Amino acid sequence: MSTVLQTEGLVKHFGGIVAVDSCTIDVEQGDITGLIGPNGSGKTTLFNLITGVYRPDSGRVSILGRKATGLESHKICHLGLSRTFQITRLFWELTVLENMIVPVRKVGLRPLFGPGMLGDELDRAMELLARVGLTHLKDERADNLSFGQQKLLEFAAVLMAKPDVVLLDEPAGGVNPTMIRFIMDLIRSLNAEGVTFLVVEHNMSMIMELSDRVIVMDQGRTIADGTPAEVQNNPLVLEAYLGS
Repeated sequence: MSTVLQTEGLVKHFGGIVAVDSCTIDVEQGDITGLIGPNGSGKTTLFNLITGVYRPDSGRVSILGRKATGLESHKICHLGLSRTFQITRLFWELTVLENMIVPVRKVGLRPLFGPGMLGDELDRAMELLARVGLTHLKDERADNLSFGQQKLLEFAAVLMAKPDVVLLDEPAGGVNPTMIRFIMDLIRSLNAEGVTFLVVEHNMSMIMELSDRVIVMDQGRTIADGTPAEVQNNPLVLEAYLGS
């Protein structure tokens, strides 16, 4: 098993606030790794540093053995990594199917369905929409979908680029238990096909059931790293969540 995502000593300041403080993590190929921590512990900031939304003040990021530190987000995708966001990001005035095609093309928002434009992309988009149960909504505008359907559409869209590693930022946030179970099953099935996951999630029962390994952050640093059972019994983790 090899490391597919690694950060070394990442630091990010916002004014006088240290959001990420010498953070070092690694994600192993084929794993589902959970990333947890109290609110404000730096999890989403770490995601943003890995994916080029923010530039680190210091430290390094590597993806599949290639340097990714400071690269722009669209270049990160070419290294084999994709992500979802805590607040879903879609092209709201486009249809479900158009949202699937746009992220993997360099055509901007010009008409997507002219002669000879799609190649195999349409087939892949329809295959992924079927997988997340949205085929019947392919011609519906994204802003007409329910919140859970929007999450599924964003998830499906990031898979269009056939990423090796997917970062999920609170995939279960704001959705019902039935949808949570569906998302968990989807993650497991994709993982069985070779996709590696790093998942930020506040739903502890989900993350402990789903993850092979759990990394815990507090105050911008990693304070624990181990199996779900090891993390749940770690005194540092209990202190971070419950206080001294």
